[in-house]
Amino acid sequence: MAKEYPASPKAQQLQESKKQRLTYILVVSALCTAFYVLGAWQNTTLPKPAASSAITRVGCDPAAAQSSSVPSFGSASQDSLDFDAHHQLSLNDTEADAAVQPFPACPLNFSEYTPCEDRTRGRRFEREMLVYRERHCPGKDEEIRCLIPAPPNYRTPFRWPQSRDYAWFNNIPHKELSIEKAVQNWIQVDGEKFRFPGGGTMFPRGADAYIDDIGKLIPLTDGKIRTAIDTGCGVASWGAYLLKRNIIAMSFAPRDTHEAQVQFALERGVPAIIGVMGKQRLPYPSRSFDMAHCSRCLIPWEAHDGLYLAEVDRILRPGGYWIHSGPPINWKTHYKGWERTKEDLKQEQDNIEDVARSLCWSKVVEKGDLSIWQKPKNHLECANIKKKYKIPHICKSDNPDAAWYEKMEACVTPLPEVSNQGDIAGGAVERWPQRALTVPPRVKRGLIPGIDVKKFEEDKKLWEKRVAYYKRTTPIAEGRYRNVMDMNANLGGFAASLVKYPVWVMNVVPVNSDRDTLGAIYERGFIGTYQDWCEAFSTYPRTYDLLHADNLFSIYQDRCDITNILLEMDRILRPEGTAIIRDTVDVLTKVQAITKRMRWESRIMDHEDGPFNPEKVLMAVKTYWTADAS
Repeated sequence: MAKEYPASPKAQQLQESKKQRLTYILVVSALCTAFYVLGAWQNTTLPKPAASSAITRVGCDPAAAQSSSVPSFGSASQDSLDFDAHHQLSLNDTEADAAVQPFPACPLNFSEYTPCEDRTRGRRFEREMLVYRERHCPGKDEEIRCLIPAPPNYRTPFRWPQSRDYAWFNNIPHKELSIEKAVQNWIQVDGEKFRFPGGGTMFPRGADAYIDDIGKLIPLTDGKIRTAIDTGCGVASWGAYLLKRNIIAMSFAPRDTHEAQVQFALERGVPAIIGVMGKQRLPYPSRSFDMAHCSRCLIPWEAHDGLYLAEVDRILRPGGYWIHSGPPINWKTHYKGWERTKEDLKQEQDNIEDVARSLCWSKVVEKGDLSIWQKPKNHLECANIKKKYKIPHICKSDNPDAAWYEKMEACVTPLPEVSNQGDIAGGAVERWPQRALTVPPRVKRGLIPGIDVKKFEEDKKLWEKRVAYYKRTTPIAEGRYRNVMDMNANLGGFAASLVKYPVWVMNVVPVNSDRDTLGAIYERGFIGTYQDWCEAFSTYPRTYDLLHADNLFSIYQDRCDITNILLEMDRILRPEGTAIIRDTVDVLTKVQAITKRMRWESRIMDHEDGPFNPEKVLMAVKTYWTADAS
């Protein structure tokens, strides 16, 4: 038998080293296998030039890891995730091409396509009460699946506040308003730019001076008035100049012969939406606005038993103001210019004032071209007034907030009951800016299911944390964004966390949500609208810089095709605009696969609380491209 000698110390050390290397290889192999399985289960990829990439977290292929690339969002690249499926059966070439084939560009004549306000489709509907200019969305057989192109030579809009006064001509190549409204100074062509002097039909000295005139009659700068609505807004100069007074206006106008007026407003960085007073309620809850405005808006306020003024009453907060200028106000001075008789104009004004009184409003003042009325703080005295004015009657509907495809009613919306004459129905709100962070009356009164004061405060802190996380990867604080949309706004916490930055937020509450929070959002001093995301939004293409979608696709993935929602996001997002989408990993991987076909660059990020939270964040950028000039 051969004699066994003990191994030398050096040999023992070498054997131990071999064991350690073998253990390391086995561990790494196991980790790689685990990540491969996870990748196959998630079945998604990050944007990169190669067809496959490496699992960089465990260093399975350092060479491949060095060659991979992702779009730059800032300094938080360490938070990127890789859910690529590395070991899977491949489809045949035809099936694979169909799954990843990019969406084609639409023809250039779709550059300003507004699906639910398409004028050709609108002609199928009655002209009475402007029904043909209300929302009429395309059916399945009319849907398009292509990318809306920016016009040739499109340029990034001017930054705020310069954008209030200037826009690039090539972005909205329409001279019609500069010619039609030349005397009224709405808009002027200045070389390759548009210039907005701030003029309007009833404010020849400019919107700023006009607002100063209003401010001499009612308080505009003490924070009591924060939310406003401008009916028939033109290019939204009234709303543009209210902003420096910390008042935010929802300006709306139809898509009519005054081509692209709402598009001009949004290009200026001023809140606006396509809309019209027809037969449907405006898409806002009751008691939303502190002030309503009509400057020669051509709305027949006295017609249809006061239907339109009753709708203003529904959305006006208790104690809110209605400001009216233009025909028939100050008819003694303007009747010749308006080419109407004194008798006709006087009768129209008398009729409007009768409707206002029948709504229990009181006239504050009429001075020059301005007439201002005020809605009562409560309805304790309204019962006596209604003994004299039988029409419009008190509404019998039990939900005054219902406003998505709901018919208008010529009736007085009853206010919540109060005990004392000086009480504000529904509860008082704080002055701005404290109003943004104060618990809204609807929450205090327990009117939103599942939301109480404690949950509101928790939500406020949550969104401060989330926005701080976003700032690591997106230039929110750097003036890059102006027009922002929160597509599933909940309590408006995202908007509240952005008040310190030069942005405004369109807070959208989906009609398919479990609870209606839009009224509380308005009570916080923000603006927004109802929306069904199975349909297009009432805006022009390329009107928002940043879209935020918090669990939106989880709401809609079983209701309609999420591809259509993403194509709609592409339509309204500006070139090089950003989308932030929060959802579960399985939803985000589906979303990301579609965004690749839309010429977006994207990355899936960890949740702000770390990688173990099943909710993730998709950061995406729409790449710059335009229609071919030929």
